[in-house]
Amino acid sequence: MARIMILMAVLLVVVGHPALGQAPPEILGAPPALPPGQPFPAFPPPPTVSGSPFPTAPVFPPPLVSPPGSSPPDPAPLTSGQVGSGVPLDGGVVPAPMYVPDPSDLGGYAALPQAVATDLLPEWPRWFAGASGLIMTRTLPSSTATMQPSAGLTTLTTASAPATWPGGLDFQVGRWMGDRQTWALEGIYWGVYGLGTSATVTGTGIDAIPQAPGVTLAGSPASAFLAAATQQQIARSDLVNNVEINWLYRLTDRPEFPSLDGRLGFMWLAGFRFFELQDVLSQTSTSSTLPPSSVGANQSLLSVATNNNLYGAQVGAKADWRIAPRIRLSAVPKFMIGGNAITNTTELTTINGSGATFSDGQPVNVHSTLGVFSWLGSVDSSVAWDVTDRWSVWLGYRVVGVGNIAQADGQWPSTLAAPSALQGIGAGSSTILHGGFAGFQGRY
Repeated sequence: MARIMILMAVLLVVVGHPALGQAPPEILGAPPALPPGQPFPAFPPPPTVSGSPFPTAPVFPPPLVSPPGSSPPDPAPLTSGQVGSGVPLDGGVVPAPMYVPDPSDLGGYAALPQAVATDLLPEWPRWFAGASGLIMTRTLPSSTATMQPSAGLTTLTTASAPATWPGGLDFQVGRWMGDRQTWALEGIYWGVYGLGTSATVTGTGIDAIPQAPGVTLAGSPASAFLAAATQQQIARSDLVNNVEINWLYRLTDRPEFPSLDGRLGFMWLAGFRFFELQDVLSQTSTSSTLPPSSVGANQSLLSVATNNNLYGAQVGAKADWRIAPRIRLSAVPKFMIGGNAITNTTELTTINGSGATFSDGQPVNVHSTLGVFSWLGSVDSSVAWDVTDRWSVWLGYRVVGVGNIAQADGQWPSTLAAPSALQGIGAGSSTILHGGFAGFQGRY
């Protein structure tokens, strides 16, 4: 009991004393005050391990403290060498603007830098080339008789030697231009050769058309070959040559064939075209009175060669309709109105080359020319299979119509009496060439 009384007395003394009953400042959370203007002490340098310091936060300079009762000084203007209170800044560096202007105020977004724009362009094939095989024929004008009717014999005419279906070739090469490859230049050549056949009649008393009064052939009158002949043959040999240089244009990218997710592709076409159509009709007549002293010595050969050379500007288009992911239908219509330089040559010789002469000594070899305007229209329709992005194969049909031309059938003479009978060219006829083609195209 005595011990308890002693402890209570000690506690009353400690709690009741004013100095001992006050808690120290550190316990109440208030730090001791520092003298005005005195900076915080700098941290000591970090310790090192094996010569390398630990990564620490940067040490900031001490803040500026103004004396009591004074206002802080105005900040100094920034220079290219410092920021704030002396933090160095690389000279000449301008900070990025905090505000990006509205693109609508600048007329749209600025273009990409040239180097970046070039790198973003796709590597599409620029060159393209193709080749096809052709099988074509043509229509003929009204026939002209080449012999007088004879009992029991078929009367030959120019239609007795119709056009056949010979083969030909078609080549194409071109290159796309521009960054987006929206226009191109292309060259095209196609030709068909040897359109024609022959027909022969054998008998007696075959009188040819024309007759040649006053004409001498191989030292004998021409009538010895052309009248009362034992055989006559009429033959045709026609050819076609076509050359084009075209400019292609389309608004969309990669127009050489529609994209796999597109249905319809369309492009314009304009260019220059040269088209040649040549007719050659020949008549062979075998004499019944002259002996065959040498090969062809008793046979006459009358040939009429008419050549149409059309040239001028053309316009057209190309349409592609994709009916499957890699199958498309194509149509290429073209139209041209241009000049036509027509020539016609009529000549009478023997098979072995001896020439005939008129009564005045001039050779029976008359050449005539004529210039007119003619027209041409063509359509290529095909189905194409794009095997890959760089290779395609196709199969199609071509139709070409040519108007206001001259043809050998219309120039066949009725008589060979004088040069004037062979001069002049009659134009105004027309023909249609048509046939199939098959080939391929490569792009690189």
